[in-house]
Amino acid sequence: MQLQQGYHTYYIYILTNKSKTVFYTGVTNNLKIRLNQHKENNVNEKNTFTAKYNVIFLIYYEKFTWIQEAIAREKEIKDWRREKKIELIKTINPDLDFLNDLFA
Repeated sequence: MQLQQGYHTYYIYILTNKSKTVFYTGVTNNLKIRLNQHKENNVNEKNTFTAKYNVIFLIYYEKFTWIQEAIAREKEIKDWRREKKIELIKTINPDLDFLNDLFA
């Protein structure tokens, strides 16, 4: 019996707050659930970065098949300066619109 390699979807994502003053970069295998978790955690856990700054608005994401690639990309983006992150975001979201409805 031969085992086949399964395909999965992983996302790296960038969230911001309503006034777009901070960015949070993360990785997940289910962006819809993760966005809801951020929203719930901001209500229940006041000591996290996302709760402190009310970071719940999706403004950027990328899809990957392999978790190792997603984690490497997340780490790469986390090291970037704000200006470089904004340039990246604008490649798919030039007006920095909130994209949460895409995963509602």
